[in-house]
Amino acid sequence: MKNTLVFGASLKPNRYSNLVIHRLVEKEIQTQAFGIRFGTIGGIEVKTKLEGIRGIHTVTLYINSVRQLEYYQDILTLKPKRVIFNPGTENPDFYKLLKENDIEVTVACTLVLLSTGQY
Repeated sequence: MKNTLVFGASLKPNRYSNLVIHRLVEKEIQTQAFGIRFGTIGGIEVKTKLEGIRGIHTVTLYINSVRQLEYYQDILTLKPKRVIFNPGTENPDFYKLLKENDIEVTVACTLVLLSTGQY
């Protein structure tokens, strides 16, 4: 299954990143999470460092375009097959960089993709 990294995971239960982790787990999709605060969501450990994260197929972003800047190289180093830009994370500059590195860019809502069977 598509090993997914939720990038910008929030421990707050009403945040979309938190909800998507629960949905990924429900669908038995291998899930990892990265955020600014350490904790656990739906049995998934939220890491505050990217070291040790490997084998990622999909990065689903939950940080805005300004905050993404500092993570461009980190995400490229993960060598995902695709990056999903959820609503509010759109970033044409990053799209270009990802495409130049043969990484698929998807502008969509991960929750919608999961609920409609398009994930």
